[in-house]
Amino acid sequence: MGGPASTEQLRRTNTALVLRSLREAGPLSRASIAGRTGLAKATVGTIVADLSERSVVSEGELTLGGRGRPGRPVTLSPGGVLGLGAEVNVDYVSVALVDLAGDAVLTRTQEVSDADDPLEAVESLVAEVMAHTNGPVVGAGLAVPGLVERDHSSVAWTPNLGWSADARPGERLSALLDLPVTVDNDANLAAIAESTRGAGVGASSMLYLTGSVGIGGGIVQDGAVVRGAGFAGEVGHMPIGDLSRRCGCGRRGCWEASVGLRAALATLGMREVGTPMQIAADIAARAQEEQRVVDALEVLGARVGHGLATLCTVLDPATVVLGGYFQPLAPWILPAADEVLVQRLLTSADHRPRLQVGTLGIEAAALGAAEQALAGVLDGSVAL
Repeated sequence: MGGPASTEQLRRTNTALVLRSLREAGPLSRASIAGRTGLAKATVGTIVADLSERSVVSEGELTLGGRGRPGRPVTLSPGGVLGLGAEVNVDYVSVALVDLAGDAVLTRTQEVSDADDPLEAVESLVAEVMAHTNGPVVGAGLAVPGLVERDHSSVAWTPNLGWSADARPGERLSALLDLPVTVDNDANLAAIAESTRGAGVGASSMLYLTGSVGIGGGIVQDGAVVRGAGFAGEVGHMPIGDLSRRCGCGRRGCWEASVGLRAALATLGMREVGTPMQIAADIAARAQEEQRVVDALEVLGARVGHGLATLCTVLDPATVVLGGYFQPLAPWILPAADEVLVQRLLTSADHRPRLQVGTLGIEAAALGAAEQALAGVLDGSVAL
């Protein structure tokens, strides 16, 4: 009874070893794959032949590699196997496709109005993206701005979207795709993306802060998200903000009520028109011409810095990455935030975290969800 299952799992595990080696090292000969993985050359040959037949990998021309027989470089095929990621947020939805090589094949973002159902908007965008997809999609993930239970299906709390407790937003998307959909917090998934392909690459520990209507945090240590008992990273509701400001959660004094996008717009007297990145670009353009906007952004940066000082004192990250709407405003926010870190952290300059701006823009969470959608193939738990 256990024989076939064990054989199938061994095949998946060995295939995953080959795929991870190609992802980490790039094109390799069969002999080099065997050397990196410890698999027998015959086993590697069988796996590569199978993957090549299904267009997951391709083999190039014979090349001379010094001693020994010539080898053909084996390469992961662009777009050969895909993971789909989507994000639902207050005023926008995003969708991304990532292939096994870790390359973003396609990204789309669409503004959502107060009158729109964000789940309907993301379903429509996913359907549009899937219509332009050639390779097989083997997994899907959904990023949401709220607390997600450990089952990665139930959403316990989404104050800015107003969903009921225990909402299961992935089920509708799963029915559309005919695939299981894993749901996770948007900041956690954006942190994964920035740590694997963005500003946090190479950092042993990273704190990611996403700026939108809400403020969320993702903590990555040695390549893995730190979740605590399940909800670690919900930093926007730390009670360190202006007590006169009411948060979307109903409380007063939450950090995001002082540094979230709507707080910035209220300070500047601007309306919320467009996606967070479009709004931030408009603010940045005004900062080029109006000193009062510069002054307001420096105050915002100092408020960001005070919250980061608290988080860095507890977490001691090597790198802090600011994403979301903070990215276009980084020239004004980062210096002010860094100045507060200099004043408030006890460590010397050599041990203060590097303060970086994210590089992946508004699609960071969707890219992280797509990356996670491929995790099962790369760890051998899901068969191709």
